[in-house]
Amino acid sequence: MKELTKAEEQVMQVLWDIERGVVADVIERLPDPKPAYNTISTIVRILEKKQMVGHEADGRSHIYYPLISKKQYAKNFLRRMVKGYFADSYREMVSFFSRNENLDIEEMEQMMKILQTEIENRKTKK
Repeated sequence: MKELTKAEEQVMQVLWDIERGVVADVIERLPDPKPAYNTISTIVRILEKKQMVGHEADGRSHIYYPLISKKQYAKNFLRRMVKGYFADSYREMVSFFSRNENLDIEEMEQMMKILQTEIENRKTKK
């Protein structure tokens, strides 16, 4: 999966939210100042080339939709981040965030509960 630019990611976020839409629908949901129609149209075509977006013809316009889920993209994005910044170690990433992101105790306890539940689920699957 190809990495996306900030602008491409912003367009994908809108498409994930609306699921299907024309360029004007995407522009409507972007923050001010709104980019030009041609700019978003170009970004959507680039996303098609990257096989992130598909389209259906509807008269003279195209209805665009994501070809990859937000969850799939997030998984690949996180994997690249862990590999590139944390020596390919999720343990290093968790350590970094717990020490450097000023997580409060409640957030850390919630993370611990999630991890403990996942540990128990994996143990019972064996």
